[in-house]
Amino acid sequence: MGFDLVPILLRGLDVTVRLTLTSAALAFVIAIVAGLGRLSPFAPIRFLAGAYVEVFRGTSVLVQMFWFFFALPLFGITLTPFVAGVAALALNIGAYGAEIVRGAIRSVPDGQIEASIALNMTPALRMRRVVLPQAFVLMLPPFGNLLIELLKATALVSLITIPDVTFQGVALQQTTGRTTEIFLWLLVLYFALAYPMTLAVRWVERRASAYRKA
Repeated sequence: MGFDLVPILLRGLDVTVRLTLTSAALAFVIAIVAGLGRLSPFAPIRFLAGAYVEVFRGTSVLVQMFWFFFALPLFGITLTPFVAGVAALALNIGAYGAEIVRGAIRSVPDGQIEASIALNMTPALRMRRVVLPQAFVLMLPPFGNLLIELLKATALVSLITIPDVTFQGVALQQTTGRTTEIFLWLLVLYFALAYPMTLAVRWVERRASAYRKA
């Protein structure tokens, strides 16, 4: 079963977890900002948010990562491998998340909006007290899917020399030749990370739905 390989692979697990959590937190902020920007009453803001979403959804995350790491230094901007990886992952996932935010906000019934206007709520208060709490429940399932996609996409950072779990696995395969055992363990490790995330998102979803019905 190759249990002797596990300690070596685990050396990169901490890097994978840190990449996932850091990128996810940043992507969530970007998604909220860009999603609200897509709904802004100001055309320039809508244009900038829309351009960001289309560019990062329409191009490969691997190419984006290479661009941050290899191309930016040509313009005098040098990023560490970790920062380049986080930037590419967060901006790419954030672009998909922005569309989730936009769709969830637009799914809030018009009657709720009209009632808050009748109560003389300001747009900011209306968004905070009426729209976002309802939209957040709708965002959770697709955000959970994006989180899993983000975890799997972290495997690409091995190509810019970040020693994540995939990097450790490839290096080990090149030195030992034990391909089947190594990549089987990589599948197990990624699943061991992804499944608890799925359960956590489902738990939050249940709690949020119960709070909304209360």
